[in-house]
Amino acid sequence: MMRRALQPFWFLLASIFLIEAWLWDHLEPVVARVVAVIPLRAFKAWCAAKVAGLSPYPSLLIFVVPVTLLLVPLKFAEVYLLTHHLWISAIVLIVASKFVGMGVLAFSFDVTRDKLLQIGWFRAFFIFLVNMKQRAHDFVAPVMSRIKAKIAALRGRSSRWLRFAQRLRNRVHSTR
Repeated sequence: MMRRALQPFWFLLASIFLIEAWLWDHLEPVVARVVAVIPLRAFKAWCAAKVAGLSPYPSLLIFVVPVTLLLVPLKFAEVYLLTHHLWISAIVLIVASKFVGMGVLAFSFDVTRDKLLQIGWFRAFFIFLVNMKQRAHDFVAPVMSRIKAKIAALRGRSSRWLRFAQRLRNRVHSTR
């Protein structure tokens, strides 16, 4: 009974997790475009060369510090905007900081991945996250397929209505 009562909560949590995973997966092309505009390829190659000479734990610092240094001031700015009731500015900053944070995190993870996966607890946590992503996808998939089926059915109905409206319009225009 308790498990059934918590199902909407787990569905929401799984959905949020999948949205985060989707952002992570789809932010890579955006980062690639930014890399094409500014000389990040050379910077990334330089970072990768420097990280290659480090042991795993200093690489962990390279992974965590840039994101922290970038996001902490943005979080303070978000709180400031929210406390001063500047809602739209706060929402824009929250969304922008989400994308920037994910981009920087993806960049730093890409540079440090091999070293980070040498750390046992980090590798276990990474595998746990990959498994959680799959479990969340499996949990949400039946509901998403039902939603997609309902949308497809609505599209079918709406296309019938559109065809009916088109025929009606043609009849009206042909009598003139």
